[in-house]
Amino acid sequence: MIKALVNAFRIPDLRRKLFITLALLSVYRIGAYIPTPGVNGAALVQFFENVSRSQGGTLFGIMNMFSGGALTRLTIFALGIMPYISASIILQLLTTVVPHLEKLSKEGEAGRKKIIQYTRYGTVVLAIVQSFFISLWLENPERFQGLQIVDNPGWAFRILTVITLTTGTAFIMWLGEQIQERGIGNGISLIITAGIISRLPTALHQVFVLVSPFAPENRQLAIPRVLIMAVIGVVVVVAVILITQGQRKIPVQYAKRIVGRKVYGGQSTYIPLRVNQAGVIPIIFAQSIILFPATIAGLIANPGLQKIAQSLVRGQLLYTIVYSLLIVFFAYFYTAITFNPADVADNMKKYGGFVPGVRPGRRTAEYFDFIMTRITLPGAIFLAFIAVFPDMLGAWLKVPYLIASFLGGTALLIMVGVMLDTMRQIESQLLMRHYEGFMKKGRIKGRR
Repeated sequence: MIKALVNAFRIPDLRRKLFITLALLSVYRIGAYIPTPGVNGAALVQFFENVSRSQGGTLFGIMNMFSGGALTRLTIFALGIMPYISASIILQLLTTVVPHLEKLSKEGEAGRKKIIQYTRYGTVVLAIVQSFFISLWLENPERFQGLQIVDNPGWAFRILTVITLTTGTAFIMWLGEQIQERGIGNGISLIITAGIISRLPTALHQVFVLVSPFAPENRQLAIPRVLIMAVIGVVVVVAVILITQGQRKIPVQYAKRIVGRKVYGGQSTYIPLRVNQAGVIPIIFAQSIILFPATIAGLIANPGLQKIAQSLVRGQLLYTIVYSLLIVFFAYFYTAITFNPADVADNMKKYGGFVPGVRPGRRTAEYFDFIMTRITLPGAIFLAFIAVFPDMLGAWLKVPYLIASFLGGTALLIMVGVMLDTMRQIESQLLMRHYEGFMKKGRIKGRR
Protein backbone atom coordinates (compact mmCIF):
# COMPACT_ATOMS: atom_id res chain seq x y z
CA MET A 1 0.00 0.00 0.00
CA ILE A 2 2.81 2.43 0.89
CA LYS A 3 4.59 1.49 -2.34
CA ALA A 4 1.42 2.25 -4.30
CA LEU A 5 1.16 5.70 -2.68
CA VAL A 6 4.80 6.41 -3.54
CA ASN A 7 4.19 5.30 -7.13
CA ALA A 8 1.17 7.61 -7.31
CA PHE A 9 3.46 10.61 -6.80
CA ARG A 10 5.91 9.34 -9.41
CA ILE A 11 3.37 9.71 -12.21
CA PRO A 12 3.30 13.40 -13.27
CA ASP A 13 -0.36 13.48 -14.31
CA LEU A 14 -1.58 11.63 -11.21
CA ARG A 15 0.69 13.71 -8.96
CA ARG A 16 -0.79 16.90 -10.42
CA LYS A 17 -4.33 15.62 -9.79
CA LEU A 18 -3.50 14.73 -6.19
CA PHE A 19 -1.95 18.15 -5.49
CA ILE A 20 -4.93 19.94 -7.07
CA THR A 21 -7.32 17.90 -4.92
CA LEU A 22 -5.38 18.66 -1.73
CA ALA A 23 -5.13 22.36 -2.61
CA LEU A 24 -8.87 22.72 -3.25
CA LEU A 25 -9.72 20.85 -0.05
CA SER A 26 -7.38 23.22 1.82
CA VAL A 27 -9.27 26.19 0.38
CA TYR A 28 -12.51 24.66 1.63
CA ARG A 29 -11.14 24.20 5.14
CA ILE A 30 -9.80 27.77 5.24
CA GLY A 31 -13.22 29.11 4.27
CA ALA A 32 -14.82 27.13 7.10
CA TYR A 33 -13.14 29.57 9.56
CA ILE A 34 -14.08 32.88 7.88
CA PRO A 35 -16.97 34.34 9.96
CA THR A 36 -20.19 35.75 8.54
CA PRO A 37 -20.34 39.54 9.08
CA GLY A 38 -22.58 40.79 11.87
CA VAL A 39 -22.71 37.54 13.89
CA ASN A 40 -21.39 37.03 17.42
CA GLY A 41 -19.65 33.69 16.90
CA ALA A 42 -18.76 33.11 20.57
CA ALA A 43 -22.38 33.54 21.69
CA LEU A 44 -23.58 31.22 18.93
CA VAL A 45 -21.13 28.49 19.96
CA GLN A 46 -22.32 28.83 23.55
CA PHE A 47 -25.94 28.42 22.40
CA PHE A 48 -25.18 25.22 20.49
CA GLU A 49 -23.39 23.84 23.52
CA ASN A 50 -26.48 24.55 25.61
CA VAL A 51 -28.83 22.97 23.05
CA SER A 52 -26.79 19.81 22.70
CA ARG A 53 -23.91 18.68 24.87
CA SER A 54 -22.83 16.19 22.23
CA GLN A 55 -22.14 16.42 18.52
CA GLY A 56 -24.85 15.02 16.30
CA GLY A 57 -27.59 15.15 18.93
CA THR A 58 -29.92 17.41 16.92
CA LEU A 59 -30.73 18.26 13.36
CA PHE A 60 -28.19 21.09 13.75
CA GLY A 61 -25.62 18.44 14.62
CA ILE A 62 -26.23 16.64 11.32
CA MET A 63 -25.87 19.87 9.33
CA ASN A 64 -22.81 20.77 11.39
CA MET A 65 -21.21 17.42 10.56
CA PHE A 66 -21.69 17.95 6.81
CA SER A 67 -20.38 21.52 7.05
CA GLY A 68 -17.26 20.47 8.97
CA GLY A 69 -18.19 22.46 12.09
CA ALA A 70 -18.88 25.67 10.12
CA LEU A 71 -22.53 25.87 11.21
CA THR A 72 -21.82 26.30 14.94
CA ARG A 73 -19.50 29.20 14.11
CA LEU A 74 -21.76 30.44 11.27
CA THR A 75 -18.91 30.99 8.86
CA ILE A 76 -19.34 31.74 5.15
CA PHE A 77 -19.56 27.95 4.56
CA ALA A 78 -22.16 27.45 7.31
CA LEU A 79 -24.69 25.77 4.98
CA GLY A 80 -21.98 23.45 3.71
CA ILE A 81 -22.92 21.18 0.85
CA MET A 82 -26.31 20.20 2.33
CA PRO A 83 -28.35 22.34 -0.15
CA TYR A 84 -26.60 20.54 -3.02
CA ILE A 85 -27.28 17.13 -1.48
CA SER A 86 -30.93 18.06 -0.91
CA ALA A 87 -31.29 19.35 -4.48
CA SER A 88 -29.69 16.17 -5.86
CA ILE A 89 -32.05 13.95 -3.88
CA ILE A 90 -35.08 16.04 -4.92
CA LEU A 91 -34.04 15.80 -8.60
CA GLN A 92 -33.63 12.02 -8.27
CA LEU A 93 -37.10 11.72 -6.76
CA LEU A 94 -38.63 13.97 -9.44
CA THR A 95 -36.94 11.98 -12.21
CA THR A 96 -39.26 9.06 -11.47
CA VAL A 97 -42.47 11.12 -11.60
CA VAL A 98 -41.78 13.98 -14.07
CA PRO A 99 -41.78 12.72 -17.70
CA HIS A 100 -39.45 15.50 -18.92
CA LEU A 101 -36.78 14.66 -16.33
CA GLU A 102 -37.18 10.94 -16.96
CA LYS A 103 -36.63 11.58 -20.67
CA LEU A 104 -33.52 13.64 -19.92
CA SER A 105 -32.09 10.87 -17.74
CA LYS A 106 -32.21 8.52 -20.75
CA GLU A 107 -30.52 10.91 -23.20
CA GLY A 108 -26.99 10.06 -22.15
CA GLU A 109 -24.33 12.71 -21.50
CA ALA A 110 -26.41 15.63 -22.80
CA GLY A 111 -29.33 14.76 -20.51
CA ARG A 112 -27.01 14.25 -17.55
CA LYS A 113 -25.52 17.74 -18.04
CA LYS A 114 -28.99 19.25 -18.16
CA ILE A 115 -30.00 17.52 -14.92
CA ILE A 116 -26.76 18.74 -13.29
CA GLN A 117 -27.65 22.27 -14.37
CA TYR A 118 -31.10 21.92 -12.78
CA THR A 119 -29.39 20.65 -9.63
CA ARG A 120 -27.25 23.78 -9.50
CA TYR A 121 -30.30 26.02 -9.82
CA GLY A 122 -32.06 24.04 -7.10
CA THR A 123 -29.00 24.35 -4.85
CA VAL A 124 -28.99 28.14 -5.14
CA VAL A 125 -32.74 28.36 -4.47
CA LEU A 126 -32.51 26.11 -1.41
CA ALA A 127 -29.48 28.05 -0.12
CA ILE A 128 -31.34 31.36 -0.47
CA VAL A 129 -34.38 30.03 1.41
CA GLN A 130 -32.33 28.40 4.17
CA SER A 131 -30.02 31.37 4.66
CA PHE A 132 -32.98 33.79 4.85
CA PHE A 133 -34.69 31.77 7.58
CA ILE A 134 -31.36 31.41 9.40
CA SER A 135 -30.99 35.21 9.38
CA LEU A 136 -34.49 35.58 10.86
CA TRP A 137 -33.73 32.93 13.44
CA LEU A 138 -30.49 34.63 14.47
CA GLU A 139 -32.20 37.97 15.11
CA ASN A 140 -34.53 36.67 17.86
CA PRO A 141 -32.78 36.67 21.27
CA GLU A 142 -35.67 34.70 22.85
CA ARG A 143 -34.64 31.61 20.86
CA PHE A 144 -31.06 31.87 22.11
CA GLN A 145 -31.78 31.84 25.84
CA GLY A 146 -31.21 35.61 26.06
CA LEU A 147 -27.92 35.62 24.13
CA GLN A 148 -27.42 38.47 21.66
CA ILE A 149 -26.24 36.80 18.43
CA VAL A 150 -26.77 39.70 16.02
CA ASP A 151 -25.54 43.17 16.99
CA ASN A 152 -27.45 45.11 14.30
CA PRO A 153 -30.57 43.18 13.19
CA GLY A 154 -32.62 44.31 10.22
CA TRP A 155 -32.96 43.89 6.49
CA ALA A 156 -29.36 44.91 5.88
CA PHE A 157 -28.18 41.99 8.02
CA ARG A 158 -30.67 39.59 6.39
CA ILE A 159 -29.66 40.48 2.85
CA LEU A 160 -25.96 40.31 3.73
CA THR A 161 -26.42 36.90 5.38
CA VAL A 162 -28.36 35.53 2.40
CA ILE A 163 -25.72 36.73 -0.06
CA THR A 164 -22.83 35.45 2.09
CA LEU A 165 -24.18 31.97 2.83
CA THR A 166 -25.59 31.40 -0.67
CA THR A 167 -22.30 32.47 -2.24
CA GLY A 168 -20.43 30.18 0.14
CA THR A 169 -22.58 27.19 -0.86
CA ALA A 170 -22.18 28.00 -4.57
CA PHE A 171 -18.42 28.26 -4.10
CA ILE A 172 -18.30 24.87 -2.34
CA MET A 173 -20.31 23.38 -5.21
CA TRP A 174 -17.79 24.87 -7.67
CA LEU A 175 -14.90 23.44 -5.65
CA GLY A 176 -16.48 19.99 -5.81
CA GLU A 177 -16.87 20.24 -9.58
CA GLN A 178 -13.27 21.38 -9.99
CA ILE A 179 -12.05 18.41 -7.94
CA GLN A 180 -14.20 16.13 -10.09
CA GLU A 181 -12.79 17.53 -13.36
CA ARG A 182 -9.16 18.35 -12.49
CA GLY A 183 -8.44 16.28 -9.40
CA ILE A 184 -9.05 12.71 -8.28
CA GLY A 185 -12.16 11.24 -6.69
CA ASN A 186 -15.72 12.51 -6.30
CA GLY A 187 -15.45 16.20 -5.41
CA ILE A 188 -18.63 16.57 -3.37
CA SER A 189 -17.97 13.37 -1.42
CA LEU A 190 -14.39 14.40 -0.69
CA ILE A 191 -15.57 17.78 0.63
CA ILE A 192 -18.02 16.05 2.98
CA THR A 193 -15.29 13.65 4.10
CA ALA A 194 -12.86 16.51 4.71
CA GLY A 195 -15.43 18.16 6.96
CA ILE A 196 -15.93 14.94 8.92
CA ILE A 197 -12.20 14.25 9.27
CA SER A 198 -11.69 17.80 10.52
CA ARG A 199 -13.48 16.76 13.72
CA LEU A 200 -11.05 13.89 14.32
CA PRO A 201 -8.41 15.99 16.18
CA THR A 202 -11.12 17.20 18.57
CA ALA A 203 -12.21 13.61 19.20
CA LEU A 204 -8.61 12.50 19.82
CA HIS A 205 -8.12 15.41 22.21
CA GLN A 206 -11.22 14.32 24.13
CA VAL A 207 -9.81 10.80 24.36
CA PHE A 208 -6.50 12.20 25.62
CA VAL A 209 -8.29 14.30 28.27
CA LEU A 210 -10.40 11.35 29.41
CA VAL A 211 -7.37 9.04 29.63
CA SER A 212 -5.12 11.72 31.26
CA PRO A 213 -1.88 9.71 30.91
CA PHE A 214 0.13 12.28 32.89
CA ALA A 215 -2.48 12.76 35.63
CA PRO A 216 -3.89 9.35 36.66
CA GLU A 217 -5.98 10.95 39.41
CA ASN A 218 -8.07 12.74 36.73
CA ARG A 219 -8.49 9.66 34.54
CA GLN A 220 -12.08 9.00 33.45
CA LEU A 221 -11.38 6.41 30.75
CA ALA A 222 -9.32 3.33 31.54
CA ILE A 223 -6.63 2.08 29.16
CA PRO A 224 -8.39 -1.30 28.58
CA ARG A 225 -11.47 0.59 27.35
CA VAL A 226 -9.34 2.48 24.85
CA LEU A 227 -7.94 -0.82 23.57
CA ILE A 228 -11.47 -2.22 23.30
CA MET A 229 -12.49 0.87 21.32
CA ALA A 230 -9.55 0.38 18.95
CA VAL A 231 -10.46 -3.28 18.33
CA ILE A 232 -14.13 -2.39 17.83
CA GLY A 233 -13.13 0.35 15.39
CA VAL A 234 -11.14 -2.10 13.24
CA VAL A 235 -13.95 -4.68 13.26
CA VAL A 236 -16.59 -2.09 12.34
CA VAL A 237 -14.48 -0.70 9.48
CA VAL A 238 -13.99 -4.21 8.09
CA ALA A 239 -17.73 -4.88 8.33
CA VAL A 240 -18.56 -1.57 6.61
CA ILE A 241 -16.13 -2.41 3.78
CA LEU A 242 -17.68 -5.86 3.32
CA ILE A 243 -21.23 -4.47 3.16
CA THR A 244 -20.22 -1.52 0.96
CA GLN A 245 -18.42 -3.80 -1.50
CA GLY A 246 -20.93 -6.64 -1.22
CA GLN A 247 -22.89 -7.43 -4.38
CA ARG A 248 -24.89 -10.18 -6.01
CA LYS A 249 -23.60 -10.93 -9.51
CA ILE A 250 -26.38 -11.88 -11.92
CA PRO A 251 -24.95 -13.76 -14.96
CA VAL A 252 -26.01 -12.35 -18.34
CA GLN A 253 -25.55 -13.99 -21.75
CA TYR A 254 -25.69 -12.02 -24.99
CA ALA A 255 -26.89 -13.82 -28.11
CA LYS A 256 -24.73 -13.89 -31.23
CA ARG A 257 -25.69 -11.62 -34.10
CA ILE A 258 -24.25 -11.90 -37.62
CA VAL A 259 -24.06 -8.60 -39.51
CA GLY A 260 -22.43 -9.13 -42.90
CA ARG A 261 -19.26 -11.07 -42.22
CA LYS A 262 -18.92 -9.97 -38.63
CA VAL A 263 -20.26 -11.71 -35.51
CA TYR A 264 -21.44 -9.52 -32.63
CA GLY A 265 -22.29 -10.58 -29.10
CA GLY A 266 -22.01 -14.07 -27.73
CA GLN A 267 -20.05 -13.07 -24.65
CA SER A 268 -20.97 -13.71 -21.02
CA THR A 269 -20.97 -10.99 -18.37
CA TYR A 270 -22.83 -10.15 -15.18
CA ILE A 271 -24.90 -7.37 -13.61
CA PRO A 272 -23.76 -6.46 -10.07
CA LEU A 273 -26.63 -5.79 -7.65
CA ARG A 274 -25.27 -4.07 -4.56
CA VAL A 275 -26.30 -5.13 -1.08
CA ASN A 276 -26.30 -1.50 0.04
CA GLN A 277 -27.72 0.16 -3.06
CA ALA A 278 -28.98 3.24 -1.16
CA GLY A 279 -25.66 4.08 0.50
CA VAL A 280 -25.91 6.49 3.44
CA ILE A 281 -29.08 8.26 2.22
CA PRO A 282 -31.52 6.22 4.42
CA ILE A 283 -29.65 7.27 7.58
CA ILE A 284 -29.74 10.93 6.55
CA PHE A 285 -33.48 10.78 5.85
CA ALA A 286 -34.21 8.92 9.09
CA GLN A 287 -32.09 11.29 11.18
CA SER A 288 -33.76 14.34 9.69
CA ILE A 289 -37.24 13.03 10.46
CA ILE A 290 -36.71 11.62 13.95
CA LEU A 291 -34.63 14.56 15.21
CA PHE A 292 -36.84 17.24 13.71
CA PRO A 293 -39.37 17.30 16.61
CA ALA A 294 -36.58 17.53 19.20
CA THR A 295 -34.87 20.35 17.30
CA ILE A 296 -38.07 22.35 16.91
CA ALA A 297 -38.98 21.75 20.56
CA GLY A 298 -35.64 23.25 21.57
CA LEU A 299 -36.51 26.42 19.70
CA ILE A 300 -40.27 26.73 20.33
CA ALA A 301 -41.82 26.42 23.80
CA ASN A 302 -44.79 24.24 22.85
CA PRO A 303 -46.09 21.62 25.35
CA GLY A 304 -47.08 19.18 22.61
CA LEU A 305 -43.71 19.37 20.89
CA GLN A 306 -41.94 19.08 24.24
CA LYS A 307 -43.83 15.86 25.00
CA ILE A 308 -43.02 14.36 21.60
CA ALA A 309 -39.38 15.38 21.94
CA GLN A 310 -39.09 13.75 25.37
CA SER A 311 -40.43 10.47 23.99
CA LEU A 312 -37.82 10.47 21.19
CA VAL A 313 -34.62 11.05 23.15
CA ARG A 314 -31.50 9.42 21.77
CA GLY A 315 -30.57 6.30 23.68
CA GLN A 316 -34.16 5.45 24.65
CA LEU A 317 -35.78 2.23 23.42
CA LEU A 318 -38.55 4.01 21.47
CA TYR A 319 -36.00 6.19 19.69
CA THR A 320 -33.91 3.17 18.70
CA ILE A 321 -36.90 1.22 17.39
CA VAL A 322 -38.40 4.11 15.40
CA TYR A 323 -35.00 5.15 14.06
CA SER A 324 -34.17 1.61 12.91
CA LEU A 325 -37.55 1.12 11.22
CA LEU A 326 -37.20 4.44 9.40
CA ILE A 327 -33.76 3.43 8.10
CA VAL A 328 -35.08 0.09 6.81
CA PHE A 329 -38.04 1.84 5.15
CA PHE A 330 -35.91 4.48 3.43
CA ALA A 331 -33.39 1.83 2.32
CA TYR A 332 -36.15 0.07 0.35
CA PHE A 333 -37.67 3.38 -0.75
CA TYR A 334 -34.47 4.84 -2.14
CA THR A 335 -33.43 1.53 -3.73
CA ALA A 336 -36.78 1.38 -5.55
CA ILE A 337 -36.16 4.89 -6.89
CA THR A 338 -32.57 4.43 -8.02
CA PHE A 339 -32.90 0.90 -9.43
CA ASN A 340 -35.67 0.18 -11.94
CA PRO A 341 -35.79 -3.56 -12.82
CA ALA A 342 -38.09 -2.93 -15.79
CA ASP A 343 -35.62 -0.50 -17.42
CA VAL A 344 -32.69 -2.89 -16.88
CA ALA A 345 -34.67 -5.79 -18.36
CA ASP A 346 -35.76 -3.71 -21.38
CA ASN A 347 -32.18 -2.57 -22.08
CA MET A 348 -30.95 -6.16 -21.90
CA LYS A 349 -33.68 -7.32 -24.26
CA LYS A 350 -32.90 -4.49 -26.69
CA TYR A 351 -29.27 -5.65 -27.04
CA GLY A 352 -30.03 -9.37 -27.06
CA GLY A 353 -29.08 -10.09 -23.46
CA PHE A 354 -30.81 -12.55 -21.15
CA VAL A 355 -30.34 -14.22 -17.78
CA PRO A 356 -29.82 -17.98 -18.24
CA GLY A 357 -33.00 -19.80 -17.29
CA VAL A 358 -35.14 -16.64 -17.22
CA ARG A 359 -37.24 -15.40 -20.13
CA PRO A 360 -36.40 -11.87 -21.35
CA GLY A 361 -38.76 -8.97 -20.66
CA ARG A 362 -41.26 -9.04 -17.81
CA ARG A 363 -39.94 -12.29 -16.29
CA THR A 364 -36.43 -10.84 -16.12
CA ALA A 365 -37.74 -7.67 -14.44
CA GLU A 366 -39.60 -9.78 -11.87
CA TYR A 367 -36.45 -11.82 -11.27
CA PHE A 368 -34.36 -8.68 -10.66
CA ASP A 369 -37.03 -7.30 -8.34
CA PHE A 370 -37.12 -10.62 -6.44
CA ILE A 371 -33.33 -10.62 -5.96
CA MET A 372 -33.11 -6.92 -5.10
CA THR A 373 -35.88 -7.13 -2.51
CA ARG A 374 -34.06 -9.86 -0.63
CA ILE A 375 -30.48 -8.61 -0.76
CA THR A 376 -31.62 -5.14 0.36
CA LEU A 377 -32.87 -6.52 3.67
CA PRO A 378 -29.45 -7.44 5.17
CA GLY A 379 -28.03 -4.15 3.89
CA ALA A 380 -30.87 -2.19 5.50
CA ILE A 381 -30.53 -4.08 8.80
CA PHE A 382 -26.78 -3.42 8.81
CA LEU A 383 -27.40 0.30 8.18
CA ALA A 384 -29.84 0.40 11.09
CA PHE A 385 -27.35 -1.35 13.36
CA ILE A 386 -24.39 0.83 12.39
CA ALA A 387 -26.53 3.96 12.87
CA VAL A 388 -27.49 3.16 16.48
CA PHE A 389 -24.11 1.59 17.30
CA PRO A 390 -22.48 4.88 18.48
CA ASP A 391 -25.31 5.36 21.00
CA MET A 392 -24.88 1.83 22.34
CA LEU A 393 -21.09 2.16 22.42
CA GLY A 394 -21.26 5.53 24.16
CA ALA A 395 -23.61 4.16 26.83
CA TRP A 396 -21.44 1.06 27.33
CA LEU A 397 -17.99 2.67 27.45
CA LYS A 398 -19.16 6.04 28.86
CA VAL A 399 -17.55 8.12 26.10
CA PRO A 400 -18.89 11.29 24.41
CA TYR A 401 -20.87 10.95 21.19
CA LEU A 402 -18.16 12.72 19.17
CA ILE A 403 -15.73 9.90 19.98
CA ALA A 404 -18.28 7.14 19.44
CA SER A 405 -19.37 8.62 16.09
CA PHE A 406 -16.02 7.67 14.56
CA LEU A 407 -16.68 4.03 15.48
CA GLY A 408 -20.01 3.87 13.64
CA GLY A 409 -22.85 5.94 12.23
CA THR A 410 -23.10 8.24 9.25
CA ALA A 411 -19.58 9.66 9.55
CA LEU A 412 -17.87 6.27 9.37
CA LEU A 413 -20.02 5.08 6.45
CA ILE A 414 -19.24 8.21 4.44
CA MET A 415 -15.51 8.11 5.20
CA VAL A 416 -15.11 4.43 4.32
CA GLY A 417 -17.21 4.70 1.15
CA VAL A 418 -15.38 7.79 -0.12
CA MET A 419 -11.95 6.39 0.72
CA LEU A 420 -12.73 3.15 -1.12
CA ASP A 421 -13.93 5.05 -4.18
CA THR A 422 -10.87 7.34 -4.20
CA MET A 423 -8.46 4.42 -3.76
CA ARG A 424 -10.21 2.60 -6.60
CA GLN A 425 -9.68 5.57 -8.92
CA ILE A 426 -6.04 5.96 -7.93
CA GLU A 427 -5.49 2.23 -8.40
CA SER A 428 -7.00 2.33 -11.90
CA GLN A 429 -4.56 5.12 -12.81
CA LEU A 430 -1.64 3.08 -11.46
CA LEU A 431 -2.61 -0.13 -13.26
CA MET A 432 -3.13 1.78 -16.50
CA ARG A 433 0.52 2.82 -16.31
CA HIS A 434 1.70 -0.70 -15.39
CA TYR A 435 2.24 -0.02 -11.69
CA GLU A 436 0.95 -2.20 -8.90
CA GLY A 437 -2.24 -1.09 -7.17
CA PHE A 438 -2.96 -1.07 -3.45
CA MET A 439 -3.51 -4.84 -3.51
CA LYS A 440 -1.36 -7.31 -5.46
CA LYS A 441 -3.36 -9.16 -8.10
CA GLY A 442 -2.02 -12.03 -10.17
CA ARG A 443 1.38 -11.57 -11.73
CA ILE A 444 1.18 -7.84 -12.44
CA LYS A 445 4.48 -6.37 -11.25
CA GLY A 446 5.49 -2.73 -11.00
CA ARG A 447 8.43 -1.36 -12.95
CA ARG A 448 11.31 0.47 -11.39
